[in-house]
Amino acid sequence: MLVSTLKPKEEILGYLRDGERVFLVACGGCAEVCEAGGEKALEELRSVLEASGHPVVGGKVLPFLCNKALVGIGLSRVSAKVEEAEALLVAACGVGVQTVAAVLEKPVFPASNTLTYGAFQGVWPSEERCARCGECILAYTGGICPLTVCPKGLLHGPCGGSYRGECEVERGRPCGWQRIYDRLEKIGRLDLFMRFKPPKDRQKELDVPLSRRKSIFWALEYIEEEE
Repeated sequence: MLVSTLKPKEEILGYLRDGERVFLVACGGCAEVCEAGGEKALEELRSVLEASGHPVVGGKVLPFLCNKALVGIGLSRVSAKVEEAEALLVAACGVGVQTVAAVLEKPVFPASNTLTYGAFQGVWPSEERCARCGECILAYTGGICPLTVCPKGLLHGPCGGSYRGECEVERGRPCGWQRIYDRLEKIGRLDLFMRFKPPKDRQKELDVPLSRRKSIFWALEYIEEEE
């Protein structure tokens, strides 16, 4: 179980180019419990985008966006609408965003911030990981999380030890930032790589107080209290 929240609309709109056509994807698992996924999130995001001049060509709720096989099958059933879109906006945890990005060659942007996990996360058979940093930057890194693919957790580019696309910490491991650069180049969004990104607000990682994280059921209790 996790807690996630939708990002401010200003941040979401900042990813998109003028009039860009968008396909919406939302998780029907953990994120739906937080009301940051499911049909409710789809409708909220659709309203924001259309009011700002971004046509929404379609939307889909998938049971668990952390399962790459389920995501691939689910999106293949709406492939015509996905192809019509110029970008996808995903309401899910960081793993869900990364999973959608891994099965498509289109810009994939996060609509949510993931605060933390209370216990176990959905159905997770893939390599993607989420650092639960509370301030998701996957929009700027091609749907590849630098906090988890880079052993040093570097946020603004590769270190001086990266050589020919290989990590200096673990020989044979691809440099995470080389992967990010290659991905952005492939989807034609290297402009995102060049944007200034201010230092992360680490306080957001603590938005759910420690006192609420003492049992594996804390996240459900937290949601109930918020209601």
